[in-house]
Amino acid sequence: MFPLLSSIIFLPLAAALGILLTPRNNVRLIRTFALSATFVVLCLSVLLVIKFNSALPGVQFVEHHLWIAPMNAWYFLGVDGLNVAMVFLTALLGFLACIASGGIGHSQKEYFVLYLILMTGMLGTFLALDLFLFYIFWEAVLIPMYFLIGIWGGPRKEYAAMKFLLYTLAGSVIMLVGILVAYFSASPHTFNMFELAQVMPLFDLRLQIFLFLSFYIAFAIKVPVFPFHTWLPDAHVEAPTPISVLLAGVLLKMGCYGLFRICLPFFPDATQYFSLSLAVLGAINLIYGACVAMAQTDFKKMIAYSSVSHMGFVLLGFASLNITGFNGALLEMFNHGIITGAMFLLVGVLYDRAHTRELDQFGGLSATMPKYAFFLTFCTLGSLGLPGLSGFVGEFLSLIGAYPVFPKLTAISCLGLIITAGYFLFMIQKVLLGPVNPVAGKYPDMNKWETLTLVPLSVIIAVVGVYPAAVIKFQQIALEALLIFK
Repeated sequence: MFPLLSSIIFLPLAAALGILLTPRNNVRLIRTFALSATFVVLCLSVLLVIKFNSALPGVQFVEHHLWIAPMNAWYFLGVDGLNVAMVFLTALLGFLACIASGGIGHSQKEYFVLYLILMTGMLGTFLALDLFLFYIFWEAVLIPMYFLIGIWGGPRKEYAAMKFLLYTLAGSVIMLVGILVAYFSASPHTFNMFELAQVMPLFDLRLQIFLFLSFYIAFAIKVPVFPFHTWLPDAHVEAPTPISVLLAGVLLKMGCYGLFRICLPFFPDATQYFSLSLAVLGAINLIYGACVAMAQTDFKKMIAYSSVSHMGFVLLGFASLNITGFNGALLEMFNHGIITGAMFLLVGVLYDRAHTRELDQFGGLSATMPKYAFFLTFCTLGSLGLPGLSGFVGEFLSLIGAYPVFPKLTAISCLGLIITAGYFLFMIQKVLLGPVNPVAGKYPDMNKWETLTLVPLSVIIAVVGVYPAAVIKFQQIALEALLIFK
């Protein structure tokens, strides 16, 4: 049987090794290696989605081989409704961000090697079903992201990269403690996620609470959940555009995915115990993130704080512990990845021309850059949750799921929607409307490569907005299975 999942994970790593053997002055061949690898991974992920049977419960395309016998660690990969959309999202954004990496001006060989290693780590994190293997891939994301921000970032790149490293490394160490306690507490000792999901719910509440917190802190830092969010705006602002796309579109989802894959099935009693706290933190993310985004004058920092706000919907839907909220949270993860990936690409288009992200430096671009104006308006409307576009559906389902459980908190959270509409419409006014800025009026409109990166994302925003079942049908059965742990 063809190892489809292993091919998806390790093809970028194989391409990275190929780039290492390529002369550094042959930039065209290096980019061809990277683009070809990410395109093939995208094709394989599309094949995975096509062949995935959404009517079947359990995992599919399983690869299960003994890896480290003395510690009972297995090379265990599989795909179900919780991760199939995340694999496609990672592959799509990985390919489009690779196209956008054409503007990287120095050390292209090192950049693309690290970029492809990052791709392997992200894909492996979503597909690993052995806790030890999951941790290996989780950590494999950290180092390439640190260097990609620290070498190719903006003026404060060293500070942003170090802050990212310290936050995420601290979370990973705490999670490692939880993994070891879970491993030694299980009898027989195992890292198999499905075996642990059968054993862990039997533990007493105090042990569940300790283990839940050890995993939750690592996931909350990655999401990021207030008050662990402060690394994100710095990392986004300083990271090059393609890395910001992956940071917002994929890395944030790794933390959300961990809540569904590990926290709820492993520690159902602890999850219920903390459900109100999670909902409160979700509401704080929603409103606080939106308020801080409204105060920003830097285009990129505004989008970064909007991600903090949007992740509040995921946390609120998860905390509801019902199928409607779960569907909203998981759908919001996918939709946010698509929309915010597009928004960061659009910020990059403008930065490449203006070399500034200050909103006051633009104005009237709808007259001189009509193509850019269309994509920016369309994606912004999707991000603020306009009905008919994909951003609306996930947010609405999360609120509908949360309302019967936390009615007052959900009503308060809706303020975030109003504030979000306010700062995004303010941004549209500053960038596209009003008199043409004499300097900004000279910028050329989007070229064919920039357009190519945004067309598929815009199509998905429109299609999922009108027909959300295109995504929900993949996740429904897996989410229903999670409710047995409730």
